[in-house]
Amino acid sequence: MPASPFCLEKTYVHLTAEGGATPIPVTPDFWASLATRYDLDEGFLVTRMLMTEDWPHWEMHPEGEEVVILLSGALDLLLDDGTREWTVELRPETNTWINPRGVWHRGLVREPSEVMFITAGRGTQHRAA
Repeated sequence: MPASPFCLEKTYVHLTAEGGATPIPVTPDFWASLATRYDLDEGFLVTRMLMTEDWPHWEMHPEGEEVVILLSGALDLLLDDGTREWTVELRPETNTWINPRGVWHRGLVREPSEVMFITAGRGTQHRAA
């Protein structure tokens, strides 16, 4: 259990399959180290991000779905399932989307946005935009 409250933008939370919730500090090498963080393969990673620019890459979660919750702003998700591309608009009145397992996606910022992600991270892949 954390000793005190924390900011979800600087300390993510790993929800384990056993029901635990472990704070994970976001260090400068956090994203680069994810490929070797096998302790995060099971369960889900909860993150909150402020987005002011389009994502510079595509992302895909082959082993699980990802819940995307728009907290403020406006964000479009561009999706690619290998046969077609489509756009999902996240706005205050339609603020939640579930990225399907195995579908590539990236964010297009329509106005600065706060977004929460609940991600099944095992095997997450990235490709250039």
